[in-house]
Amino acid sequence: MAEPVSSSSVAIWRVAVPVPLARLFDYRAPDGHLPSEDDIGRRVRVPFGTRELVGIVAAIGVAGADDAVGLRDAGPALDPTPVLQGELYASLAWLARYTHAPLGEVLATALPTALRQGDPLPATHGWAWRLNEAGLTARTRLRAGRPRQLAEFLAAVPGPVDEDRLDAEFAASDTGWRSAARALAQRGLAERIATTRAAPAALPRPGPDLNPDQRAAVDAVLGAGGGFAALLLDGVTGSGKTEVYLHAIADCLARGRQALVLVPEIGLTPQTLARFRARLGVPVHALHSGLSDGERARTWVSMARGEARVVVGTRSAVFLPLPEAGLIIIDEEHDGSFKQLDGIRYHARDFALVRGKALGVPVLLGSATPSLESLHNAQGGRYRHLRLPARAGAARPPHVRVLDVRKRPLEAGLSPELLEGVARALEAGGQVLVFKNRRGYAPVLLCHDCGWSAHCPRCSTPEKGTPMTVHAAGRRLQCHHCGTRRPAPNACPDCGGLALQPQGAGTERIEEVLSARFPDVPVLRIDRGTTHGRDALEKHLAAFGDAPGILVGTQMLAKGHDLPNLILVAVVGIDEGLFSADFRAPEKLAQLLIQVAGRAGRADKPGQVLLQTHHPEHPLLLTLLDGGYAAFAGTELAQREVAGFPPFGHLVMLRAEARQVEQANAFLRAARAAIDSAADELFDPADPDAMIELNGPLPAPMPRRAGYQREQLLLSSPTRRHLHAALDVALPAIHALPEARKVRWSLDVDPTDLY
Repeated sequence: MAEPVSSSSVAIWRVAVPVPLARLFDYRAPDGHLPSEDDIGRRVRVPFGTRELVGIVAAIGVAGADDAVGLRDAGPALDPTPVLQGELYASLAWLARYTHAPLGEVLATALPTALRQGDPLPATHGWAWRLNEAGLTARTRLRAGRPRQLAEFLAAVPGPVDEDRLDAEFAASDTGWRSAARALAQRGLAERIATTRAAPAALPRPGPDLNPDQRAAVDAVLGAGGGFAALLLDGVTGSGKTEVYLHAIADCLARGRQALVLVPEIGLTPQTLARFRARLGVPVHALHSGLSDGERARTWVSMARGEARVVVGTRSAVFLPLPEAGLIIIDEEHDGSFKQLDGIRYHARDFALVRGKALGVPVLLGSATPSLESLHNAQGGRYRHLRLPARAGAARPPHVRVLDVRKRPLEAGLSPELLEGVARALEAGGQVLVFKNRRGYAPVLLCHDCGWSAHCPRCSTPEKGTPMTVHAAGRRLQCHHCGTRRPAPNACPDCGGLALQPQGAGTERIEEVLSARFPDVPVLRIDRGTTHGRDALEKHLAAFGDAPGILVGTQMLAKGHDLPNLILVAVVGIDEGLFSADFRAPEKLAQLLIQVAGRAGRADKPGQVLLQTHHPEHPLLLTLLDGGYAAFAGTELAQREVAGFPPFGHLVMLRAEARQVEQANAFLRAARAAIDSAADELFDPADPDAMIELNGPLPAPMPRRAGYQREQLLLSSPTRRHLHAALDVALPAIHALPEARKVRWSLDVDPTDLY
């Protein structure tokens, strides 16, 4: 209830402003407006210093006339009703507390850019096309081609045809339908009209029959009875997890509820959208960074109004309003891209579980290589563990062969045995994926005369150089950490010699070698350098088709793509991942190997995986080959438990960056003292569960990036509760430190990347 406003008091709004300050700011409410609880969650423009910002009303109150003298006036609310309300607002407030981040920054992160900047809520009507009378009469006289094909389709369907349905019907065409529609409109034969309610995208199409394991998984999801349940769908690659998703979503829609599907990569979204639209018979919306600000805002608002029923999106889609929630799905739940590594450092998978519990809906996590945290939760009974142990249909697991390349001649990192395997697969009419998780032409440029190598001037230190990657067949150098680019020198800067040679191999160099070795088949490179445009990956794969050919790619190709004619996967250059100092590195490498190997033999053709390594007897490889991912996970969890690493312990990382390393260290030492003091004040030193261990300040594994020295302090504790309690007490003191003004610092709760 709002406090009554008397003649001697002033109504105020307490506004969460998107600035890195953990507090609310008081403003006078507009004249004539009586604040109420209904204001909380509404956007409002407020003066802040010399700027004007868009904040969110987080609380209301009354100030005495004397106390209100210095308050500035807020502008009128931008929305007739709160844009953030109910469960979503409460969940975001929880996220701010959990990440120890300012509420204003968390609320701003949840809004699409257009709404964050104060733009009005967009219209959310759909668009449809229809032939007019002239078009109905003239369509038979049109020349053969795409405009006539579209005109015939529009004439055959009663009423206007929704654009989503046109996307689904013409998905397989090279040019789509939009240029044809514009041509018809310019000739006065067709028109685009707004629809007040989205029409069905297409008639639902039946899918394949479920096998017993899939049916059991679907029954488990439906058996949640509309209440919260966390379910881990642990299915080998090609086992038909997507079919389980589709049946669960169809049931959700039948109950009149909304479904949210999170995927890890933009590249997976078009393929998933096309399949979902064809099967579900309703418009399926997308939300990812490849869309325009307006498109993202329309999807967000459409979901808030209950008009959108199914959304497939990447990490930020976890912030969508779900007023009629029925189901949340996280596909490839193990994937590291669900963790935001800057700004508000949230994990979309974990936040989806928090939201699912608050909304009272099932949350289904799917993966062929579940994260160790999720497996631990399943083993402990917190998640229900659903298994799909076999590939669906006639597909069989690929045969894995390890190639020992010690003392073998290599061409761009490719052994003779691997090249022979590629040739045999192409002769058999199949396709080949050559996997190398390093883009560019070569990892380093080296002078063969004196040993000089090209290092990034902004990321290197005297003790540790950061090589610049060679691109464009040796003509350009680029740092993959800070983005610095420069032309490759013509001569060695140290000795003046001309013996500059690219060392090692990236995807560009492998593509060059394979194109020369196999000139009669297409060689397509898939990495960040070739997939800049909208839906670029999907367009590349569509052009590649099913004919014999070679794909050369990074981890972008390891996730979710169904390539039925792919019979050979050749994995090149995994050795660097076998000896990382990051305790999560074995898990990440095992997941990557299993995922990329799973691309082979997904239809009725047998698949093979060639795994090339200098360390064929490494324990990780032997465990994966003998027992698969389950055996690896069991061994790794046992080691984590002994070491007290997650999921058996909990971590927080405090990182500081400064031009001078002394400034970063001074801040972290002061922050450590504040945390030690808080722990001493709160906890009994004899209580082992309340123990907080602090390590640092220490240089980050990458000690310099983009000209900034990077130091970090790592906090660990066996219990999450005690860790957060100490931070709650210590952080106000840390924010007030004079040293804090001289550095850029961040706090990462549950860090997944210590670099």
